[in-house]
Amino acid sequence: MFQRMIGAAKLRPETYEEVEADKSATLQAMLVVVLVAVATGIGNLGDASVSGLVVGIVVSILGWAFWAWLTYFIGTSILSTPQTHADWGQMARTLGFAQSPGVLKVFGVIPVVGPVVFGLVSVWQLIAMVIAIRQALDYTSTWRAIGVALIGFVAYTVLTGVVFALL
Repeated sequence: MFQRMIGAAKLRPETYEEVEADKSATLQAMLVVVLVAVATGIGNLGDASVSGLVVGIVVSILGWAFWAWLTYFIGTSILSTPQTHADWGQMARTLGFAQSPGVLKVFGVIPVVGPVVFGLVSVWQLIAMVIAIRQALDYTSTWRAIGVALIGFVAYTVLTGVVFALL
């Protein structure tokens, strides 16, 4: 699992292809999401409590599953190509591992440089997600994967905003 996390963080397409094909890696992908949620919680230590960390982990897992479904739906129906072939599990695995750079958010707790680390790692994760989407959907165009990510982000933001407003 850790070798895959390193490969995903290094933005290696072959790592994403590997986890896409390995149906047994879904649990590993979820563990990556949990590790990143813990690292993010520690990185935000000034704003978090133990209960907040637990809620953050649960929300991260639910958000990952929903994001995987949303990008799967957009990529296979709205922006599909003749080569597009994917299922939710493939998308979930690649997107889970795309969060791997997020373990470095643990350094967000360091005064002064913490926010910079947080921002840079977030951009790194975004780039990894685009690669994950491209590989999982068998796209030949990175631009198409960026389109899926952008459309998905807008929809994800609106839908989660509505849910949180109702809570």
